[in-house]
Amino acid sequence: MVHVWLSYADKETLLLPDRLPGLIRGKQNTQLLYTPENSGADNYPYLIITSWFTDPALYHGRMMDMLRNEIRYTNVSGAIPGNLDFKTRQLGPATLFGAGEYCKDGLLSVTELLGRTPWYYRMVDITEDYMRKAPVKTRWGNLPDTGAELNGDVLQTLARLIPMTADPRFLDWATRIGDAYVEEILPANNYLPGYRYDFEKKTDSGTTRLRDHGNETIVGLVLLHALETDLGLKRAERTRPVIRKMLDNVLASANPDGMLYNTIVNSDLSPRDTRLSDNWGYVYGALYAFYQTTGEEKYRQAVRRVLSNLPKYRGYDWEAGSADGYADSIESAIYLVAREPVPEAQSWIESEMKTLLAYQQPDGTIERWYGDGNWNRTLLLYAMMKTQGCYLKDWAPGVELGAVQQDGTLYVSLRSGKAWTGKLAFDYARHRRELNLRKNYVRLNEWPEWFTVDENTLYTVQKARGAAQLLLGSELKNGLALQLAAGETVKIAVSR
Repeated sequence: MVHVWLSYADKETLLLPDRLPGLIRGKQNTQLLYTPENSGADNYPYLIITSWFTDPALYHGRMMDMLRNEIRYTNVSGAIPGNLDFKTRQLGPATLFGAGEYCKDGLLSVTELLGRTPWYYRMVDITEDYMRKAPVKTRWGNLPDTGAELNGDVLQTLARLIPMTADPRFLDWATRIGDAYVEEILPANNYLPGYRYDFEKKTDSGTTRLRDHGNETIVGLVLLHALETDLGLKRAERTRPVIRKMLDNVLASANPDGMLYNTIVNSDLSPRDTRLSDNWGYVYGALYAFYQTTGEEKYRQAVRRVLSNLPKYRGYDWEAGSADGYADSIESAIYLVAREPVPEAQSWIESEMKTLLAYQQPDGTIERWYGDGNWNRTLLLYAMMKTQGCYLKDWAPGVELGAVQQDGTLYVSLRSGKAWTGKLAFDYARHRRELNLRKNYVRLNEWPEWFTVDENTLYTVQKARGAAQLLLGSELKNGLALQLAAGETVKIAVSR
């Protein structure tokens, strides 16, 4: 998938169009346009991560070239990018929405896995720039937008930058957005974030979207509350009852199995759009993060309930036949199963992955639009689940890796059709070491931690043949040197 998309890159900029030329879901596409909120946010980041796992030369080469050119060719106002038309070579105006989406869905995802890379610094500078340019005047200060999508995007990005940078401006900006919702927008909308709030008329659309393009503020407010609780800020005590009411109303709007509708009416919580949200797990992730923050068991049980009911939704058409709906729904489940390994949900993930995999076409594309990146993302999430976060340095095609945990021991299997030399690397507590979070809160665009080594803890590493080794977690994080003969299978057990 990575290589076929790169073959369609613009020759001068190396950037990818939002949609490939030709027939896409029954419609002919002739436009070749790069936008930061689509190609930048949903496709490019997963090319970066795929190449990091499978092709270091591509990661350090072409992926960095694309970042350089993205800055060179799309920056319009400071660090704020615009849309680039590959046919006319015209660069559109600066787009705060595009910048917010690029940060939250793209640069943030790379940072969650890889830490302080050049993409992290791109995210910091874009965020600083659009908060300084925030155009919506309110009594709490200027906000990025009147809508729940962009404000939520920014909140989710700030929730990572606050602990990563300790820059008080990021906390001030997040508090500004949070106060506008907690003190005015939520109470005015039956404790729901609404869709687009008019600060002059004190009115909203009357509905709340519980799928993407609307649920972002729910996730952002809960993450901000978690951070403020960890920091011991009194504001957390003040906002907690309001956030609790918001989450309770979300739960009250669900169907009998706990599934969420795309759009609900604020006043009576009835469904405006009776289709089910493929992003149900994004919102349930916020519920679980609230449980992690407060210890209120009802929110954990709500998550376990919806996970237990997933087998009823095998083959459900989440998004009018698109692979994107399956990708987002499976992603939703993976975030939660990493914390609550409910057997029914694990079984559902396996059955639905078969459907998702089958979308790939012989040439490597999926549906020929930027949503192919979401397909890629979910496969990466699934692969990390099946390896328990382990990965191979110097990986080569045909080298296979899998892992399971049982009673605190990690059992790893490797095999290769050809002779292979490389390293088996283990995951670590990225939420703590990279993001400086006190707890591993469920959060959108994370990469769940399955089996993590602590750098200063000793582990026993036992191969099926040979003497046991006693190694530090830091050594396992860096990688365990291995050699496989052609056709050989190696089994390793790792325990404290």
